[in-house]
Amino acid sequence: MRSGHLSVSASKLVLEIVLLVTGIHSNKEVAKKIKRPKFAVPQINCDVKAGKIINSEFMVKCPAGCQDPKYHVYGTGVYASYSSVCGAAVHSGVLDNSGGKILVQKVAGQSGYKGSYANGIQSLSLPRWRESFIISESKPQKGVTYPSTLTYSSAKNPAAQAGEATKAYEKPSITGTTTQPVTLTQALAIPVAEATHRTTSKPLAASVTSSPRPQPVGHRSQEMGLWSPTSYAGSQHSPGSHPGRVPEKPTGAAFQESWGSLESVPLDCKVDLSFLIDGSTNIGKRRFRIQKQFLADVVQALDIGPAGPLVGVVQYGDIPATQFNLKTHVNSQDLKAAIEKITQRGGLSNVGRAISFVTKNFFSKANGNRGGAPNVAVVMVDGWPTDKVEEVSRVARESGINVFFITVEGAAESEKQYVVEPNFSSKAVCRTNGFYSFNVQSWLSLHKTVQPLVKRVCDTDRLACSKTCLNSADIGFVIDGSSSVGTSNFRTVLQFVANLSKEFEISDTDTRIGAVQYTYEQRLEFGFDKYNSKNDILSAIRRVGYWSGGTSTGAAIQYALEQLFKKSKPNKRKVMILITDGRSYDDVRIPAMAAYRKGVITYAIGIAWAAQDELEVIATHPARDHSFFVDEFDNLYKFVPRIIQNICTEFNSQPRN
Repeated sequence: MRSGHLSVSASKLVLEIVLLVTGIHSNKEVAKKIKRPKFAVPQINCDVKAGKIINSEFMVKCPAGCQDPKYHVYGTGVYASYSSVCGAAVHSGVLDNSGGKILVQKVAGQSGYKGSYANGIQSLSLPRWRESFIISESKPQKGVTYPSTLTYSSAKNPAAQAGEATKAYEKPSITGTTTQPVTLTQALAIPVAEATHRTTSKPLAASVTSSPRPQPVGHRSQEMGLWSPTSYAGSQHSPGSHPGRVPEKPTGAAFQESWGSLESVPLDCKVDLSFLIDGSTNIGKRRFRIQKQFLADVVQALDIGPAGPLVGVVQYGDIPATQFNLKTHVNSQDLKAAIEKITQRGGLSNVGRAISFVTKNFFSKANGNRGGAPNVAVVMVDGWPTDKVEEVSRVARESGINVFFITVEGAAESEKQYVVEPNFSSKAVCRTNGFYSFNVQSWLSLHKTVQPLVKRVCDTDRLACSKTCLNSADIGFVIDGSSSVGTSNFRTVLQFVANLSKEFEISDTDTRIGAVQYTYEQRLEFGFDKYNSKNDILSAIRRVGYWSGGTSTGAAIQYALEQLFKKSKPNKRKVMILITDGRSYDDVRIPAMAAYRKGVITYAIGIAWAAQDELEVIATHPARDHSFFVDEFDNLYKFVPRIIQNICTEFNSQPRN
């Protein structure tokens, strides 16, 4: 019996082993047949910012054409997450403008992102941002799984609308006894006072809780019954506590009397004008209606038309939105009808976000921007903004936008403690000389601002911010054509001149280019008024013939002052860029001083045998910013971005008074 039992057990064991081996073999066969799915690298557009993607590390494929300046980049090496991912990849040199795959890794935020020009992209500086990223070649790290589908921040979240993921922080309340999570939606945290500014019937924008903050004493509230006996949207105001504050329900006769009627004033006025109107909850329905009436009166006075001013409207609250662009309505009647249909958005008074939105999106050719017309943005604010405006306004100015501010019923002395950014208006406007600012004591007196505003926006000669570092100069190249240069190197110099010229906006009303070639003698190749398009300038540069001879740099500077810069326009910055490969046979000191006295900014570029001490004499002070030396002609191209950056830095550092 025992023998039979062992035989059966042995048979079972053999069977189990056979089944096990068969199963393993079968599994191997299945594994061979099942192919692992190939990792698909997600593709993104050029305008996608890193902050809009929640993933901390990912691979993406960028399309071609991301070198376009409209895709903004901030920083060098390490980029603020407010940057275009693909634009940063081109700037860093990981990709060229034809696109391709990259690896993106999120890192901590930084202070002081430095701007630079590289690979055809001008990266901008940024004082701080809460998140950064770095770019590298698309070589996956071992053991790291990259997402085939990216996770984007929610479009319903206000922070997502700004293209940024949000992070929650704990902040003390006004009383200091409780805490509440607050979401950061911009480069800097929103100050505590902002949470309570005039809109306590709703919590701070993007807050993760719904409970309102404690009410500070003396604060403008829609719940404390300060300005009107009539409630709207759960708010009450009583008259008398704030002199001049518009009651929410004035009688129809009083309302009509306060505004009256305005006749159209024909003006020779060609501007592209954006109105940023306050649609915050705080402004209330009646004041919002007064604001629309003011806008309609301005439109009537401007006499809208294709040959004159064009107007678009952006409304802001928590987030900005375009109501209509410059080409939507091209006569006053249609514009007034469109203004009447605008409905209030509600939310906070995020003026900074609105200015940033207009800078990046509004003044484009697709939206009707005409190029030759000055760009003007008129910002209307009830009280004060609930975010910061200084940095975004600087970018707006440097982008050629003339920012005006109309502040209605600004903060009283007792309310100034709640203002997020003191002197916000002077930090935002194009110039601080009073021309761009209006402080209106009462909404009932706003109509008195119509005519002064119309006159100012149409005074195009005084719209100082229409001028940028790239569109407001007469640039004269003074080119050494001496025998030591040689034919081949001379063509390299001309390519350098062409590369610099390409960076500017060239037309008869924007930047103009002229050129002088010299040896012992001098020759005007073409003057400022000869060509008024970029293509024509580049063709003219290619046609310049090599002269050959000696090197009289001093005489060449004097010749350029008399034959080239003498015909410069009074409103243009005069920039001379002198290129030489040797020491001058004549004195350069007196001509260089003459250039300085005539207001000509001189950049001196020396090659090979040029004398460094002579370059410093020729160049405008400080010489370290205006003189450059390169050992070989073939390395000239490396100085293009630095020269452009210095020209722009110098322009943007001009006083704003």
